[in-house]
Amino acid sequence: MGTCMKTTVEISDDLLVEAKKHAAEHRTTIRALIERGLRRELGGQAPPPKAKRPTIRWVTVPGGLPKGMDVSDRAKMLQRLTK
Repeated sequence: MGTCMKTTVEISDDLLVEAKKHAAEHRTTIRALIERGLRRELGGQAPPPKAKRPTIRWVTVPGGLPKGMDVSDRAKMLQRLTK
């Protein structure tokens, strides 16, 4: 990337909110979205967006550890989990 120039652009509130949400979901910036859009519109190659990180889905259950589960012994935990 070459030098950068600051500028001001008026964008409708609804579009800016949508762009901020999109940027957050794709772990990028408003600046990157605008640059990609301008490059695409002007016929240049836009760099591909960064890959989205997978989300972690936490699964919890009541009741604590099963009987005999020793979290300090990794080998025993692995053995029990792979039964």
